[in-house]
Amino acid sequence: MRALIASGGGRLTWRSVPAPPPPGPDAALVRPIAVATCDLDRALALGDTPFPLPLSIGHECVAEVLEVGSEVANVQVGDRVVVPFEINCGLCGACRAGFTSNCTGVPPLSMYGFGLGGGHWGGVLADQVAVPFAEAMLVPLPEGVDPVAAASVADTICDAYRHIAPHLPGLLRRDPDTEVLVIACLGNRTIYSASVPLYAGLIALALGARRVRLVDGRADVRAVAAGLGLEPVHPRALRTTPPASLVVAASATSRGLWAALSHTAADGVCSSLGGLHRTARIPMMQLYARNISFHVGRTDVRALAPSVLELIADGRFQPERVISTRGALDDAPRLLDAHYRTGDIKTVLSR
Repeated sequence: MRALIASGGGRLTWRSVPAPPPPGPDAALVRPIAVATCDLDRALALGDTPFPLPLSIGHECVAEVLEVGSEVANVQVGDRVVVPFEINCGLCGACRAGFTSNCTGVPPLSMYGFGLGGGHWGGVLADQVAVPFAEAMLVPLPEGVDPVAAASVADTICDAYRHIAPHLPGLLRRDPDTEVLVIACLGNRTIYSASVPLYAGLIALALGARRVRLVDGRADVRAVAAGLGLEPVHPRALRTTPPASLVVAASATSRGLWAALSHTAADGVCSSLGGLHRTARIPMMQLYARNISFHVGRTDVRALAPSVLELIADGRFQPERVISTRGALDDAPRLLDAHYRTGDIKTVLSR
């Protein structure tokens, strides 16, 4: 079978690789039918992350089930499923508690599409993908939900959801006029794509926020934000922007994290998507004085995906509005090369 391999300098090549073996009793074999880019993919493919190249790339997908093991009951051949990018067993204490990103049944940081750094699981830009714990991992796609729209539920949509859904409902009960502030790129360029901050803004609106501001120095991202019903803010206007009770630190930089924490209102919440920097300064005394809660970590995709899919299925959240490029999986090298070398926000490839 073939898999898309990312090499140094962003080179992308379809290569012949061994096909996965038949699935074991609790495993499955799937065929990706819609694969999306992650906001980290540009940095990953260009060699600007700790994950060494070459690697089999791609970790966000909806797939069709090809084979299942004898103990798999929740999906069957032909079903369409979301494949969480994190490998999780579903049986360990972490998985049972909903912390599926820290499954103790597999090595730490076990993920599709991150090469040696994520383990030898392969990428989802391939003809077939082995799912080791199908009963625990695979999430059936609801009837009527477009695989292209849902491809990023495997990572970035759930990543956006976890910044909003655990916090906003309670804040709205306290104050129905609670505002949400999403701080993305503070300069006019960054190696990271902008889908997570845009998804976060849309999810905030879907869950009842009346006003969502999105700070970004990229004019094209601000234009997209405005078209989605968000209030775009240039970083130069951030100093006159009032604090918000829920702030999403989505810049993946230490400077952006400081800005997000500094703009979190008293008794509010700041949720950070993290970053690749080893350390970051935070305004500790300000956080203490304002009684601010700060959250940082990875998303537990398998635990969150059903709620996200429900939000899509009932029409409150339309992630397809963030997609900037659609194309065929066979054309992946050309389309992804364009994504990596431009300001493209979200590319989704399908069969």
